[in-house]
Amino acid sequence: MRQIKQGASASNSIGGTRTCAVFLLWATAAVALPAQTFTTLHSFDGKDGSRPYAGLIQATDGNLYGTTDLGEPHGEGTVFKITPSGMLTTLHSFDYADGGNPSAGLVQGTDGNLYGTTYGGGANQGGEIFKITPSGRLTTFHSFEGTDGSYPYAGLVQATNGDFYGTTSGGGSSNCFGAGCGTVFKITPSGILTTLHSFNGTDGQFPAGVLVRATDGSFYGTTEYGGG
Repeated sequence: MRQIKQGASASNSIGGTRTCAVFLLWATAAVALPAQTFTTLHSFDGKDGSRPYAGLIQATDGNLYGTTDLGEPHGEGTVFKITPSGMLTTLHSFDYADGGNPSAGLVQGTDGNLYGTTYGGGANQGGEIFKITPSGRLTTFHSFEGTDGSYPYAGLVQATNGDFYGTTSGGGSSNCFGAGCGTVFKITPSGILTTLHSFNGTDGQFPAGVLVRATDGSFYGTTEYGGG
């Protein structure tokens, strides 16, 4: 702020010259950009979902797929499809028994189906891993029960071996503030889950983000709390 004020009061100052040069460069670049058009494809009204926290994915069929954290008729969230022209179809409405409040986005598996997680609900009320076909047929893959993780906030990533990897923000073998510290897990396309790591607080706790698979074959991620 001081440099900008000095430039305004003394046009021959170095700070003023630099400020002017940067502004002119930005202005020139802005003029050279083509015209941008913003289009609203759909406005959720609650009945077809609300609070879509996660982003979209475009499947091989060209349509876009996503989730909403809430939405009727059960109020526990939805999975939806929307065409590039804006025609939305609700593929599934969660009723808490089959999962609730999907906060993460979807991933399309190599089999063409869509895979995701719900933060809550399910048989043990600790969240679910689910598979859903592009036509809307949902299958529960795994119901978290605490010791193997709970409350998966992030979505899944499929590795080259075909297995899916993800995190749970709670659960596991350690205790953090009266609850589990979170886990990293692997689940096969047939639904067999393996807990790869349980956080204990000192090495992190509450992982909420999606993992990324690097070129070295390892997975990288973050935890919201814990650590040194």
